[in-house]
Amino acid sequence: MYKKISARYVLAFDGKQHTLIEDGDVVFEGDSIVFVGRNYGGPVDEEHDYGQSLIMPGFIDLDALADIDHLILDSWPSPGVAAGHLWSEDYFANRRRDVFTPSERSTVREFALAQLALHGITTYMPIASEIHSSWAEGFDELVDMADISRRIGLRGYLGPAYRSGVHVTTAAGGREVHFDESEGLAGLRDAESFLDYASDLADPLLTGVLLPCRIETLSEDLMRETARIAQERDALVRLHCLQSPLEDEFLDGSAGRGVLDLLESTGLFGTRLLIPHGVVINGKDPAASAAGGPLDLLARHGVSIVHCPLTSFRYQKTLVSFDRFREAGVNLCLGTDSFPPDLVRGIDVGMHLSRLIEERPDAGTLAEYFDAATLGGARALGRGDLGRLGAGMQADITVVSLGHFGDGVVEDPLRTLVLNGTARQVTDTFVAGRPVVVGGNLPGVDLGALRAEGQKLFEQMRAAYSARDVQHRQPDELFPPTYPKVEMATISTSC
Repeated sequence: MYKKISARYVLAFDGKQHTLIEDGDVVFEGDSIVFVGRNYGGPVDEEHDYGQSLIMPGFIDLDALADIDHLILDSWPSPGVAAGHLWSEDYFANRRRDVFTPSERSTVREFALAQLALHGITTYMPIASEIHSSWAEGFDELVDMADISRRIGLRGYLGPAYRSGVHVTTAAGGREVHFDESEGLAGLRDAESFLDYASDLADPLLTGVLLPCRIETLSEDLMRETARIAQERDALVRLHCLQSPLEDEFLDGSAGRGVLDLLESTGLFGTRLLIPHGVVINGKDPAASAAGGPLDLLARHGVSIVHCPLTSFRYQKTLVSFDRFREAGVNLCLGTDSFPPDLVRGIDVGMHLSRLIEERPDAGTLAEYFDAATLGGARALGRGDLGRLGAGMQADITVVSLGHFGDGVVEDPLRTLVLNGTARQVTDTFVAGRPVVVGGNLPGVDLGALRAEGQKLFEQMRAAYSARDVQHRQPDELFPPTYPKVEMATISTSC
């Protein structure tokens, strides 16, 4: 069946770069695009004109929240309160537990994946907080996530997160990483089992990958085994590192080496490696790009940096800098890492942070950032058929409305979207030619009921912090409101 979609603007790919077509058509049959251009004259079985909209390649989010939002809780507190958001030593040793039942965890996943879809993301690699799990993610949990992902229709690169250590707050108020190697090895076994499961499933929308947690929470043995399995099975690895000065501090104590040395010695540099953030590297330092410098190492080993501009910004960090990483030959892709999973807002924030860092108005251009959200993500995945609209490519498509009065006037459609809008203007998406978001909704998903259940589970998650806090403070102490809560029905004021 040939499906033709049309709009005022189409962002096509000419074999080298994205190009803009006005009053364009995209035609696809099955999972593949057969035509992008104007005045299509071939067979059509179904067509839809989206009017004052932009048809563009679907976003690729390689650090995508698959959990209930936690940034809203932990990105702003004072240091004294923030320490209470970690596990206490006693909780680690004696009382750790799952806050959610498997059924509740499934609802959390559906809530998160629905948000990804509605924000125009067609391909994702998940990240979830382990703070409210008894340790990390297991095989059964990822099988359930895969089922949800397939039902919604997203293209997922999935695997259980695993670790052998966890950050804790000590009784004296310090911060340490405490280890349980048996948990790490069990997690790795689950991850390898999921690779088998995904392979046997043979669903083109589901690919198994290895997703170890933060580098300072992994033992050297766990890193080496991850590298061995990845190399044997040609599996992608995503490892959170180069995101905090604490990493080298902890690793110097546990392994006697820093992040880059460990990536080399454990073999992880020899894998298809994705690293979220990279914010501890000062790319403006000439030594960073020199032979043997961090940017040179990343580029030579083919590492992709998953830049998460909006989340880094909210945690008072930024990439230094987008331009320097690109100039050094490092592949850049994008992630959201938290809520909202809005790459339009992320691109906007990233562009302006780049200009501040480089102190020039043409730094971090929109084209380069949009390339990272599409072509860079596809490159990281080794998928030349994703992230672009052209004949023979996968029909992964996002349609964004530019027809609301609040959008203002349209100058350049992509610039208007990024400067004036958000990804909530997404009206429709297709993944492998199948409709996922239709008219701003997810067919088969009761978004109202899902939101109500998500709110209930968020409150449950928020309340559970007290049990982990070293001081056992109540939620309103750990997460004080913006203004004091008032219990009385009315407030009298006088001038």
